[in-house]
Amino acid sequence: MTARLRTLVRLTFANPASAIYLGLVGIAIAVATAVTLFAQDPGFVWVLPALCAFPLFMIVALIHGDAQPAAWVFIAELVLCVLVQSLVLGTIVEASRGRLRGRPRTG
Repeated sequence: MTARLRTLVRLTFANPASAIYLGLVGIAIAVATAVTLFAQDPGFVWVLPALCAFPLFMIVALIHGDAQPAAWVFIAELVLCVLVQSLVLGTIVEASRGRLRGRPRTG
């Protein structure tokens, strides 16, 4: 694994803030899936996972316009948006700690 790929994986998954974010989104997707499978009328249960990925997912949803995408397209876009936002969150946390610039932490 190259150093850049390792850095991307660390920023996306191994950062505590990113791990908490991904865990919460995973719980929201699991609950939405369970309600969809076992409830007679799931209603708007997939709104919560979409709101977890809101800023980026809104831009992706605008591409479709009024058309309703297939379920697998919706879920793939949702997962991709969540991973990109997790990477951004990890980058912000690491940058605030000064690790990306090579400065040692004080304190």
